[in-house]
Amino acid sequence: MAENTLTSVSDGGRRPALALAALLFGAGVLHFVWPNPFDSIVPRFLPGRARDYTYASGVAEIGVAAALAIPRTRSFGGRVAALLFIAVLPANVQFTADMLASEKASRLIKIGSALRLPLQIPLIAQALVVSRRARRS
Repeated sequence: MAENTLTSVSDGGRRPALALAALLFGAGVLHFVWPNPFDSIVPRFLPGRARDYTYASGVAEIGVAAALAIPRTRSFGGRVAALLFIAVLPANVQFTADMLASEKASRLIKIGSALRLPLQIPLIAQALVVSRRARRS
């Protein structure tokens, strides 16, 4: 266990950075492969077409994933990932509100969507840790 911690610190947080990169890359690709669910959670107060926001956020997630995967841009990628997690928070809130109000959503989906919101906090924290570790290496 200590060896894993030392390895991740000495390599500039490579493993956590690559884990975040994989998460963001996968989510980004889903924005293009299966856009309808993402369209449905674009906050209604935003102007323009929901699909444009879906594609833009998909591009952003893939770009940030690339920045996290490349050691030279990892510190920047960590900071931008934290900002991205903050930026998509309104969509996650919208999703939760929609699920809680839906008569069609199962109880499990409602609970899962509500529990998912606080997960943004450790994602933001991990992105900042990756950024700091990358600067030190």
